[in-house]
Amino acid sequence: MTNKTALITGESSGIGKVFAQKLAQQQYNLVIIARTQEALENIKKDLELKHKINVKVIVKDLTLPNACQDIYQQVKQENITIDLLINNAGFGDYGAFCDRNLEKQLKMIQLNISALVELTYLFLQEMKVKKEGAIINVGSIAGYQPLPYLSVYAATKAFVLSFSEALWAENKKLGINIVALCPGPTESNFGKVAEFDAMINMGDSLASADDVVKDALIALKKQKANTVTGGLVNQIIVNLPRFLPREILLNVVENQFQKK
Repeated sequence: MTNKTALITGESSGIGKVFAQKLAQQQYNLVIIARTQEALENIKKDLELKHKINVKVIVKDLTLPNACQDIYQQVKQENITIDLLINNAGFGDYGAFCDRNLEKQLKMIQLNISALVELTYLFLQEMKVKKEGAIINVGSIAGYQPLPYLSVYAATKAFVLSFSEALWAENKKLGINIVALCPGPTESNFGKVAEFDAMINMGDSLASADDVVKDALIALKKQKANTVTGGLVNQIIVNLPRFLPREILLNVVENQFQKK
């Protein structure tokens, strides 16, 4: 029996790296994508040695024009069929919108939304032809409400949640499972890249990437449209906006996220 193949973006650290480890244990072949060749090559060497699978490395910055098409063409040239697509790459930026760098905000939209949509489109077409496949789009509990000082990031994750749930409904009868994975604060480079000191200082209170990935794979198996990881606290956070007037919610969140 031929191994299934998973394609993972943003794979060199955090949730993406753990996805690769867990799927390699399940004998998935992998296509791993990030900007850092050395990190990817080290992961490739380790996983191929431990699990006797095939790992293809693609070094690509998904904020650049034509990056997704280049990835798709490389995969097709090597006759690789993608059975599971994991759109994990993304980043945030902390601070008042007008005080932050505009170019960084636009790159965030390109990576968190545009690249995710394009890769989903390219590989979903093939899944529909063979009537099987799966996609995990990594969102965030930030997608459930506006976040002052993380305004663009939260808006991109709201898009990911809405987009993914809509595709779940469109494709569930075709044998294709699509899940919006919505973790809370998790062990990763997010806080550093976003320059979000409060998250960097959370330490042991951050969820483990291992737990997030376990929950994601369970949700995929159960054919759920979305999964909020991280226990009761995160469930309260995502459901609270349904019961509060918008202005009250925004004032509470603004006070919480404002730089102290």
